[in-house]
Amino acid sequence: MHYLRAIKLRNMKTKLFFSFILFFLASNASAQNKSFLDVPYIEVNGYGDTTITPNEIYIRITLSESDTKDRVSLEDMEKKLVAGLKSLGIKTDKDLTTSNIQSGFRYYALKQTDVLKKKEYNLKVGDAVMATRVFIKLEELKFGNAEIEKVSHSEISKIRNACRTKAILNAKEKAIALTTVIGQQVGPALLISDYSNDTDGTVQVAQPKRQMMMMTADAPTAELPQIDFEKIHISLSVAVKFALK
Repeated sequence: MHYLRAIKLRNMKTKLFFSFILFFLASNASAQNKSFLDVPYIEVNGYGDTTITPNEIYIRITLSESDTKDRVSLEDMEKKLVAGLKSLGIKTDKDLTTSNIQSGFRYYALKQTDVLKKKEYNLKVGDAVMATRVFIKLEELKFGNAEIEKVSHSEISKIRNACRTKAILNAKEKAIALTTVIGQQVGPALLISDYSNDTDGTVQVAQPKRQMMMMTADAPTAELPQIDFEKIHISLSVAVKFALK
């Protein structure tokens, strides 16, 4: 009889112990949730934007043996290209890059196979004036397969972060404007969400290559035509929860 009572008492103690643990965990979770969800707060969105003039202009140039009537070799065309760009003051070892040689096959009536080589280059220049000079030089060299691929800015990361600063300040200004009229004060930020896109700032240029070449084909080098690029617009946004006092 005493043995059964001892077992029952032990089971009751065990149940009480586990009940206490469950109560403690539930109370702790409730306290944690209360620290954020039950604190009065205000949530606002902030925006920061700017416009910048691109200082990185990327020109794609394609040389192909099939474009020449007198079958100039790709190697000779490349030498002419590099020399022409250097004459403009361009550092070709730094700002001119290339992809691998691509080959195409063309078959003739005598069933002879001729391998026509093609090579693509990417050139970076710093402004619209130099871009214009490049296209004029390419026209002089009879290299007509070129186009502006994209534009960007060398300090794009710093500019994005400056916009983030504007956005968070804008969010706080909004919170103050909303709470001052009701006699409350904005406290520290409880949560900050950054909705910005880090790819913003590089603009793909969808302009036909022929149109770009026509702008420079008949222009004298003394009076360069003006190629104007649209300024890059960067807009970043954040969402902020501020505690209310």
